[in-house]
Amino acid sequence: MTQPWTQTAVVGAGTIGLAWAALFAADGLAVRVTDPRPDLDEALDEALPMLADSLPGADVEDLRARITATDSLAEAVGGADLIQENGPERLEAKQQLVAEIAERAPAAAVLASSSSGLVPSDVAARLPDDVAARLLVAHPFNPPQVVPLVELVPGDRTAEHVVVAAQEFYARLGRTPVRLHREVPGFVANRLQSAVMREAISLVLQGVVSAEELDTVMKASLGGRYATIGPFESFHLGGGPGGIRHMMNHLGAGMARQWDQLGSPELTDEAVAEIIDQTEAAYGSGESAYAARARRRDRRHHAINHVLNTEET
Repeated sequence: MTQPWTQTAVVGAGTIGLAWAALFAADGLAVRVTDPRPDLDEALDEALPMLADSLPGADVEDLRARITATDSLAEAVGGADLIQENGPERLEAKQQLVAEIAERAPAAAVLASSSSGLVPSDVAARLPDDVAARLLVAHPFNPPQVVPLVELVPGDRTAEHVVVAAQEFYARLGRTPVRLHREVPGFVANRLQSAVMREAISLVLQGVVSAEELDTVMKASLGGRYATIGPFESFHLGGGPGGIRHMMNHLGAGMARQWDQLGSPELTDEAVAEIIDQTEAAYGSGESAYAARARRRDRRHHAINHVLNTEET
């Protein structure tokens, strides 16, 4: 990135798109947001107070002053240095949307998709080489303005300088960009989350613990551990001076046998109803419960981010 980008566009104003817009604006960037929804301005005005609360030091009026809502895709992407696409998670719909964006965007604009699972080579399959060279996935972990991870996934035709520029851009926003070395559906964080969620649902449906108790187990053990170190470093430390070599030699075979005992729950109507009932009983439902718990989550996550950022070694 020879000089800092100043103009961004957000295409798609759902939860993720609005969060990106607030994050971009909080960094001082000009943001144009577009979405076919008829209440786009109202949606922005309703979302920004809570988003500002989750961005330390942010002011609602300052954020709103940097964000322009428009129903015109051409107006939104015209002049943009980077365009964050947040369309439906369906391949053909995303292919069409990205093609429409590329037709209207500057020839040098970076096309970043927030896709949570579609690989960029598939999204770019119908695009000419010069456009495919500027396309990559920049997948956030929800909520993007709080959780720092951004998975950067280049496609088979993505230019190297585009990946480097994107890494610099998201790092400038205070994010933690991690570049994947190869494309895999679902990427990394969602695949890990899915594996944990599968076993969590299995344990609850077996009656081993309730949904609320399982969350307590996670928060009081792995949640806190993995906020400070990842699975491999944790395993390495667990082996004492012998490290992961000791752990694999002594516990590896048993661990592998235990994988065969992990659950594969079927999400029948009854199973889904049970999971929903237990979760809503524990945490409430509706707008007010959501707002209160989301604010609590964001405060706690920012506190963790602050500690980790001040103790980087």
